[in-house]
Amino acid sequence: MNSTPRPSPRPSPGTPIAKSVEAALWMALACATLSGLAAIIRHLSFHMDPMMILFLRMIIAQVMLMPWLFKYGVGILHTKRIKLHALRACFTCGAMVSSFYAWSMIPLADVTALSFLAPIFATVGAALILGETVRARRWAATLIGFAGAMIILRPGMTTLETGHWLTLVFAGCMACTTLVVKKLSSTEDPFVVVFYVGLFITPVSFLLALPVWQWPAPELWIWLLPLGLSAVLGHLMFVKAFSCADASAVLPFDFLRLPFSALFGWLAFGEVSDTWTWVGAAVIFSSTFYISRREAQLRRRAREA
Repeated sequence: MNSTPRPSPRPSPGTPIAKSVEAALWMALACATLSGLAAIIRHLSFHMDPMMILFLRMIIAQVMLMPWLFKYGVGILHTKRIKLHALRACFTCGAMVSSFYAWSMIPLADVTALSFLAPIFATVGAALILGETVRARRWAATLIGFAGAMIILRPGMTTLETGHWLTLVFAGCMACTTLVVKKLSSTEDPFVVVFYVGLFITPVSFLLALPVWQWPAPELWIWLLPLGLSAVLGHLMFVKAFSCADASAVLPFDFLRLPFSALFGWLAFGEVSDTWTWVGAAVIFSSTFYISRREAQLRRRAREA
């Protein structure tokens, strides 16, 4: 009798484990790409108004999606969820406007750390707006998350800039955007989700850019082209990650945005984040991770009941 233990079978591509790994890889790539996008925006903001950067980012990104549209045809854009796409565009537009200004005002790592409040805001919104039942443990985690924000902001001990307040607006809009993206990703192709948000936001960004219109200097185009490319790729990866696995499996890897942002901020701008930023971000992220896991457990129990 052969007592040699048999190796565990490798999971097939369709198993939950394989999907979770795939989701983690997509999210890690999205974090690196979107952190690079933030660094490019900060660099360009030294030379251009953020709303001008926003418009150019949108128009370049849409142009880069055209080959995909030509390949598959306009029919690929058929959707029964156009209102949900429009709603996502409204929240995303608010997030982009506030974040573009915030990135031009305060260090990249500060914006990233405070943006981790998005799931906290989503929990509060679910209770106050949607009327969902939020029990004691989730409220406790929410309060801990806000405590983490206070560690970063330290009101009364440090000067709060406009960029910090805009980042809180950014986190609120991202909370709403993430909820809508999760609903859309269950039925819509990631390219369709990204295309529609650009279709709605591009004309709005044009109107916002008109009062501050300024053609970029020739040497800035070397940054504008990767700006559009990183925007498209980053958001495609983001949507793809959520289409591969539950939010509770994807969310932990979102914390990678902080070290990536800190690295880009240090290399490009000499920004050094203080210890409190990392401590506060860890507190916020721990609470959001607990909330996400708790929601996943409740959904699992509801399905099994």
